[in-house]
Amino acid sequence: MATGVFDDALIKHLWSNDECRAIFSDENRVRKWYEFEAALAIEQAALGIIPKEAADEIVAKAKTATIDIEAIGAEIRRIKHPLVPALKALQAQCTGDLGEYIHFGPTTQDVLDTGTVLQMRDIHAIYLRDLKAIGNDLYRLSKTHRATPMVGRTHGVQALPITFGHKSAIWLSELGRHYERLRELEKRVFVGGMVGAVGTMASYGPQARELEKRLMKRLGLGVADINWQPARDRFAEYVCVLGMLGQTLNKIANEIYVLEHTEIGELYEPFSDGKLGSSTMPHKRNPSSCEAVMGATRALKYNVTLMLESMVIEHERDGAAWRAEWRALPESCLITGGVLGSMKYIIGGLEVDAAKMRANLDLLGGFLLSERVMFELSDKIGKQTAHELVYEISMHGIENNIPFEQALMADARVRGAMSEQELKAALDPTTYVGLATEIVDDVLKAAESWL
Repeated sequence: MATGVFDDALIKHLWSNDECRAIFSDENRVRKWYEFEAALAIEQAALGIIPKEAADEIVAKAKTATIDIEAIGAEIRRIKHPLVPALKALQAQCTGDLGEYIHFGPTTQDVLDTGTVLQMRDIHAIYLRDLKAIGNDLYRLSKTHRATPMVGRTHGVQALPITFGHKSAIWLSELGRHYERLRELEKRVFVGGMVGAVGTMASYGPQARELEKRLMKRLGLGVADINWQPARDRFAEYVCVLGMLGQTLNKIANEIYVLEHTEIGELYEPFSDGKLGSSTMPHKRNPSSCEAVMGATRALKYNVTLMLESMVIEHERDGAAWRAEWRALPESCLITGGVLGSMKYIIGGLEVDAAKMRANLDLLGGFLLSERVMFELSDKIGKQTAHELVYEISMHGIENNIPFEQALMADARVRGAMSEQELKAALDPTTYVGLATEIVDDVLKAAESWL
């Protein structure tokens, strides 16, 4: 029986995907520890700290070692230590006593933190890839629908006309900023740890600084200026940015979900043959992919709080705070990878009903254009007077179910200021989208720098 949503065979697809799970699998986690130990052995041998034959053996076995997760896990539970059993398992596969030189100097957190960074770096590449894919689809949608008129809504109700391209360009712009954030934090977050028990590098000897530089270069990571075992802002920053990205994806998914309501019917997530909406209502076509994104990102949001809590460290190391990261950070990475994959599917196949968008512009019987009429009248009778007049006419028309044009033309003050032809032109919602198309073009041009 599964113990959580990430490995539940029935619902794990709603929370992440196989590509991301492989990166944060138990075996890959141990592989990353071994990658650290192998790289360390190579550089220690190069500096004459350990024998070269020992380094060669450690490297060879680190690459080919059989990893028995169950056995390592059982030993971890027995001795109450998260790393030593994995190291002993690797040592046991080395020839003779060459394995004695494994872990020659590091403390446990050096290995576990750096291994986590290596996992994060791998999944980070997936995020950038999928963000670009989503961005390219939003670019296409925004360009295609730059002038497709639809209702703009504020406070949940119809307000003024916009274009769908303008709406999707906002999504594109916001995701572009998240892409920039992810790229900008790389230099801060993707650094390794090689500082020893309390951060002084005492166990590494006089060549510690040179060893650290060589090790991190081999691992493809940056070098920290000082011990970050008690300074967890790097991991917290990463999850905070993932939380922001998740809420943007949540917002987009929710918007599609709402616009897919039967009474609105302007957008639809992709529908595949065989997709079932209900066990009893055969006609249902539910926005289930959007719902999955909305649900998963809620959990991601609360992991941000847990990561912020884990920034509070006592002294040079704090196992309680560290252990909280073990849950929140991998979960956050898995969820983010899952929702990005889902949104790539949703945006890539998003159905836009331009005809329904146009029809919904007429639902208010013309009252959607009250602002435009007010400004047209302002030139003749003054802005405040025009506002009071249009408000009065609007409330009367809405309460008595009278179309806006009819209600306006029934008022002598309006007839004296505007001709019937001018009024009809002012009530065309497709011609009152302001600079929407030009704004979309500007966003598209800017997006080309990261897509």
